[in-house]
Amino acid sequence: MPPRMRRAALLTLTTLLLALNRMATALFLINWDSDIIASEQESEYAERDALSIHFGADKKNLTIFPSYEVMKERIGPFKDVDRSKLVNHNYVEMTAWLKATVLNYPNITYLYSVGKSVQGRELWVLVVSDNPREHELLEPEVKIVANMHGNEVVGREAVLYLIEVLCSNYGKNEYLTKFVDNQRIHFMASMNPDGYEHGLPGDRVGFYGRSNEHNVDLNRNFPARFPSHREQSGGGDPEPETAAVMKWLEQYPFVISANLHGGSLVANYPFDDSVTGQDHIYSATPDDKLFVELAYRYARAHPRMWKTGRRCGLSVDGDVFLNGITNGADWYHLAGGMQDWQYTHTNSFEVTIEMGCYKFPTNDMLPKLVFRFK
Repeated sequence: MPPRMRRAALLTLTTLLLALNRMATALFLINWDSDIIASEQESEYAERDALSIHFGADKKNLTIFPSYEVMKERIGPFKDVDRSKLVNHNYVEMTAWLKATVLNYPNITYLYSVGKSVQGRELWVLVVSDNPREHELLEPEVKIVANMHGNEVVGREAVLYLIEVLCSNYGKNEYLTKFVDNQRIHFMASMNPDGYEHGLPGDRVGFYGRSNEHNVDLNRNFPARFPSHREQSGGGDPEPETAAVMKWLEQYPFVISANLHGGSLVANYPFDDSVTGQDHIYSATPDDKLFVELAYRYARAHPRMWKTGRRCGLSVDGDVFLNGITNGADWYHLAGGMQDWQYTHTNSFEVTIEMGCYKFPTNDMLPKLVFRFK
């Protein structure tokens, strides 16, 4: 290589290394718990009610869900989970937790598997209800799915936490007892147990473990609303995990669902896929008003999610969400996602919850993050 070309190559490499160093330094200096950075104008927006923004001043008939403050008063004191239990659980530990729960609370729990992952791990579902093995007339079937992206783990641990709270307070806390008695809740703590095993504790924004063992993004792997929009990361035919979940969703008459993710702090509602296949195009379902209220009531119950501002301490590079909610396609276009397929093929309304900035927090971070989702 001629001297001039060597100097140019060295200069280019040096510039790249300096840029990477600045980026790494910036990420290192960010407080891991700095979820929201709001400008003065954004803080003013946060004082406004999301429902009035979406529906206008006359919203009295739309407020069908009680507020966080009302719910807190209704629930009252309850037995909480020991903080020492709020650590990351691998597949073996998670399975042991679920099986121990069934042994400890046999009358209100039932454990089953909807199928297996690529590597043969069970896709466990734990039911909590007063009659966990049978559907009861007029009793809603509800589900919560977590860890669809294997390296997004706060939802996985929050599911285990919620199961423990419901079971340990059954028969002791009046509201939580009625909550369990009046519905059948299906908890899938991990839809991607193979990917989880590849994840790296302490990973804030990475991709190790995101996909399944075939390197397919499961949230791009469902049949797309517009087949021409399919993404390469979503692979071809449904993966074993996807196929198992599709069969599961068709087997039970679920009416409402939450899909727990990580990497931001927002409640996302369908559609994720826009007609044009482009980002930042609001793509409303016929039930848009109901989805907006579902998303907002969840966001408002979180101490930080509902606030308008850039997410995750990333300054001007962070996402900004008005009142902590977003239409999926208005945020970014996504084809082959679970919540779109579910809305168009089943009777279930699903919202996707981004539970925090760190995808795979370390054990010392988890208690604070999980407790915010009480």
